[in-house]
Amino acid sequence: MNHQMAVEGMKSAWDPSRYFATQRGRKVMRTVNAFKVTILCGFITILVLRGTMQAGSGLPDSSKFIDEDAERFQGLTRTSRMLKEAEDETPVDSALVGKFVEEEKWDPSKPYTLGPKISNWDEQRRVWNERNPMQNVTRNGKPKILLVSGSQPGPCGNPMGDFYHLKYLKNRIDYARLHGMEFFYNVATFQKEMNSFWAKLPLLRNLMLNHPETEWIWWMDSDAIFTDMTFEVDLERYVGKNIVIHGFNDLLFEQHKWLGLNTGSFLLRNCQWSLDLLDAWAPYGPSGEVRMNAGKMLTAKLVDRPAFEADDQSALVYLMLFGDPQWRGKLFLEWAFYLHGYWKFVVYNYENVMAKHKPGFGDDRWPFVTHFVGCKPCQYAVTGEVQECFKQMERAFNFADNQVLGKYGYAHRSLATWKTVKVREDTNDPLGLYKAHKNPQDTPTLKSEDLSAQFLKQKEAAGLEKVLPKTTS
Repeated sequence: MNHQMAVEGMKSAWDPSRYFATQRGRKVMRTVNAFKVTILCGFITILVLRGTMQAGSGLPDSSKFIDEDAERFQGLTRTSRMLKEAEDETPVDSALVGKFVEEEKWDPSKPYTLGPKISNWDEQRRVWNERNPMQNVTRNGKPKILLVSGSQPGPCGNPMGDFYHLKYLKNRIDYARLHGMEFFYNVATFQKEMNSFWAKLPLLRNLMLNHPETEWIWWMDSDAIFTDMTFEVDLERYVGKNIVIHGFNDLLFEQHKWLGLNTGSFLLRNCQWSLDLLDAWAPYGPSGEVRMNAGKMLTAKLVDRPAFEADDQSALVYLMLFGDPQWRGKLFLEWAFYLHGYWKFVVYNYENVMAKHKPGFGDDRWPFVTHFVGCKPCQYAVTGEVQECFKQMERAFNFADNQVLGKYGYAHRSLATWKTVKVREDTNDPLGLYKAHKNPQDTPTLKSEDLSAQFLKQKEAAGLEKVLPKTTS
């Protein structure tokens, strides 16, 4: 009994309510509460900072985003797969049901075709152009060119791949705008059997048939970029030729190398010959067993070709070497300028190029096109090779973009960053109308007729009278 009373006395003596009622207890309680508030504030601060960093990270420095964690890319890949599954389960829009055309099932025992055989396309185009005069030339009187590019229909496993697709799309738009060319960018699969690098063939055929006013179709891979924004292809060099592609005669016709030409950037004339070439080219491309067997044949016939499924470049090389002689007769292998410039031979020389030359050459003095062959920008795994590709893709874009921004008085701080700096002071004579006078404020205002006369003199001096047609009142 005495022991039990002693225990109860000890409990009552250490009762928390009685302890915290004392001055010392209240002091301890205030300390604990302050500590809780501090922890809560710190946690909220971390959440706010994290959200701010994510919201402001749309355009990070190129040296930072190449170090993204691989798990993030894997997560995005899983998200892409989930979106694909959800898309497959999406019900068909009832408003479009009546417009659907049932696709013909291809019989693998027969050669694959891109569509109905057309044998009089040159005549059809001639009649169309007679009925629509001057539609097949630009306002400067040059043959009309349609620049074409594209990328995969779905999102990249690596978000940086989509980011550079967007940047390179901007580059093509800039070049087309500067040279008066029309531009078509494709993200659709026209024929399910012709996917991957073969998707360009049905696209090119459709563009030819739906744009009879176009004289040349210019294909450019999504991983290629214009890096000489001033250079322009001289089409007069290709009279009598129907396909212009970067390559070398000795590598192609003497050594039979599968890299004797490159299909990453080429021009194809809109004519019957080109439709026939596409018809002969396409049977190597259907996905599955046909493409795998064709790949084995191409590896056996072409020098140094690795063992993999048939690709459009190897198939074109095979046609030029062993196909109908008419293909070789209309081929122009362009090597005088970089219609295709392999990136590893080009990008590390940009600074030297800028120090010694100016754009307009298109060759090793200022490369026309830089092509990132072998890079896989949509690959989610962050390898050293992928990091180097992204680093050099950023430099290539900024190298080209400086030629566009320079007109507006800006340039990238360096080729490694998207940040820009001002390189030209603003002036009160932005059009250069008064640059011959020391004090523009003392110069009398020019009338509109004076400006017109001055423009005509400048045009004649620059030799533009032959290019720009005279206006009539």
